[in-house]
Amino acid sequence: MEDTPYTQPDISGTGYEPMKEPRYTGIATFMRAPLVTSLAGIDIGLIGVPTDLGVTNRPGARHGPREIRNASSLMRTFNLALRVNPYDLCRIADLGDVRFAHRYDLERQVDEIADFYRAVHAAGVLPVSAGGDHSITYPIFKGIAAKAPVGMVHVDAHCDTWGEFGGSKFTHGAPFRLAVEAGLLDPTRTIQIGIRGGQNFLDGIEFSKSHGMRVVLIEEFAELGVQRVIEEARRVVGDGPTYVSFDVDGLDPVYAPGTGTPEVGGITTLEAQTLLRGLRGLNLVGGDVVEVAPPFDPSGNTALVGATMMFEILCLIADSKFGGKRMVRA
Repeated sequence: MEDTPYTQPDISGTGYEPMKEPRYTGIATFMRAPLVTSLAGIDIGLIGVPTDLGVTNRPGARHGPREIRNASSLMRTFNLALRVNPYDLCRIADLGDVRFAHRYDLERQVDEIADFYRAVHAAGVLPVSAGGDHSITYPIFKGIAAKAPVGMVHVDAHCDTWGEFGGSKFTHGAPFRLAVEAGLLDPTRTIQIGIRGGQNFLDGIEFSKSHGMRVVLIEEFAELGVQRVIEEARRVVGDGPTYVSFDVDGLDPVYAPGTGTPEVGGITTLEAQTLLRGLRGLNLVGGDVVEVAPPFDPSGNTALVGATMMFEILCLIADSKFGGKRMVRA
């Protein structure tokens, strides 16, 4: 067979290309990309962050990366809507999971995640990650945005800009407050889409708005429609470096019931795909899909949704950074 960057060795000595094998075969990796032990020669790294110490209610997102890997075997190589095959544009690999030496210490996990992404960033690898709860995005920013703040397109039911909760400031309700305070996230280049649900206090929304974030409540999303929200997102983030953070609870729980904090009345999966595809051409430097909690969805559909959104983000970043060239196959 023709040797390609995605050919994997096996005991026959001939090798095989996992993406051309039946999807129920092989060892599960993100998108069936090769699992690597070196950052050399990698353009985009697919990463799992299996922790949910930051949740304020229902745990389970620690199982997200493993189930998203399994569900991602249903992804294909060519994105029909974008007309992009990311694997023809750049070298994509599964970098494995962030490993935690301090499994029960949330503050030390923040440092461990940041150290992992600092190494990824130093190697020039663009990260696309699967959580884990949303607290992981703050240390990801510590790893990739230490020299200059990024903008963000944030899909979620919640602003995640709350203050300390239960004695910790590192919860999944606080990553973007922390990122703004640390100078890692530019709030004036941040848009939060799909915000809804009841509130016990308005601290988070007030922080977002008072610091210049564009908050699109679900009612405004429904009134404007997806295309106008895309236009607004592009206006807000401009041409600067931008990160995409996608919490699956931004979707209505009929599409993603397996999540820690479901909120009725959310975005549909088609609207979410259309929204992401509308970000094509932005200066995207990374992204994540978080809060997939498989124990709350035995059907596996939420993991499939997470894998699908992760694939959309992967295609956007590959096209944004490498779309002007076609990779020469070995």
